[in-house]
Amino acid sequence: MKSWHYALLVFLGGCSFGILSTFVKLAYAAGFTMPQVSGSQVFCGTVIIWSIALFAKKIKITMLQAGKILGAGIPTGLTGVFYYQCLQTVNASLAIIFLFQFIWIGTLIEWVVYKRKPSKLKVISIIILLAGSLLAAGLISGNIQSISGEGAMWGLLSAVTFSLFIFLSGVVGKELPAIQKSALLATGSMITVFILFPPLFLFDAPVLFSLAPYGLLLGIFGVVLPPLLFSIGMPHVGPGLGTILTASELPVAVVLSAAVLSEHVGVLQWTGVLIILAGIMIGNKSSIQPKIIQPYELNSQG
Repeated sequence: MKSWHYALLVFLGGCSFGILSTFVKLAYAAGFTMPQVSGSQVFCGTVIIWSIALFAKKIKITMLQAGKILGAGIPTGLTGVFYYQCLQTVNASLAIIFLFQFIWIGTLIEWVVYKRKPSKLKVISIIILLAGSLLAAGLISGNIQSISGEGAMWGLLSAVTFSLFIFLSGVVGKELPAIQKSALLATGSMITVFILFPPLFLFDAPVLFSLAPYGLLLGIFGVVLPPLLFSIGMPHVGPGLGTILTASELPVAVVLSAAVLSEHVGVLQWTGVLIILAGIMIGNKSSIQPKIIQPYELNSQG
């Protein structure tokens, strides 16, 4: 596979995440609750990915390896729970701005884990990102009172767990075929959500059948495609270019929130979105083809 093919896969993975908020809002409008929406997503997604994995190439792994990958699925499940909780009180076009703070949070994780102090260029890009976020959220135009504090908290928590997912997807289970790894990640995510919210909807036939279309769409775009595409593409493009490519999530979410949900997205908000994208590109300008650090390298730095 050519290098641009891997980049395209990561880009499409970001687009898939960008679609989710619109479908979640539509599910809420149809009367479904956050536990039902989150649970149907992970259930449908896990069933689909395991159905594919049954006929795909797999390798034998130890219980320890399987446990690590299942554990890496925990941030994925928590991201959905936190993000969908945020969407209960915040517009989709604003919720994605909170989620997108994973960019600078990911930099902190890299600093702590890899002992890589951010460069001056990276710091500048983070400042640009935060300025763009203030503009995109409407805070500069005086709309701060209309923002739910609870929604903002859940949105920022989703950013933390999403950054952990991005980090772990590049370093855990790299020896596994992408579909096998994605199936295990999805299973870890499903277990996490079902522990938090027992899947009672599975035993209520009318609710299950009416919820199924949303669960299938959210499962495909939130559970099946992103981990699979990131598992294939991220190790080849690296975290620098990968971060830029996953930024496709932002414009997709904002465009759909305006086109499908009829949310107002003004000129200032669009300007903020463009500033965020510019900040991401500036921060990763010098690391488009970085060296991928292997786990044993991480231990040697300890």
